[in-house]
Amino acid sequence: MELIKAMDAFGGGLGAHGETCGALVGALAVIGLLDGRGVGGVYPETNMWLHAREMVQRFRAEIAAGHILCRDIVAVDWTDASQVKAFRQGPKRESCKKLTGHTARLVGEIIEKAGTGA
Repeated sequence: MELIKAMDAFGGGLGAHGETCGALVGALAVIGLLDGRGVGGVYPETNMWLHAREMVQRFRAEIAAGHILCRDIVAVDWTDASQVKAFRQGPKRESCKKLTGHTARLVGEIIEKAGTGA
């Protein structure tokens, strides 16, 4: 559960700034953990950059209607308390949960296809 708590700060577009979607950042973190630099900072024989690029491109195309910024995806100004409250109490929060699930499935598909990880 500690890992889940650590990922909370990704919400709202990285610390509620409306920037890159936290689900996408989390997916890229997973790709990096599984496919990034090996022991001693040496890159193993992988296609990490190709997997990361595929993740971003497919996220835009299949999940977020061409966007990667949270503020564009959910149309919330995270500095406006009334918009944040409406997000938390309305359908946008549910759509964000679904987006996160779709992103998790997509990164799993990319990892599985690549034969990356354990």
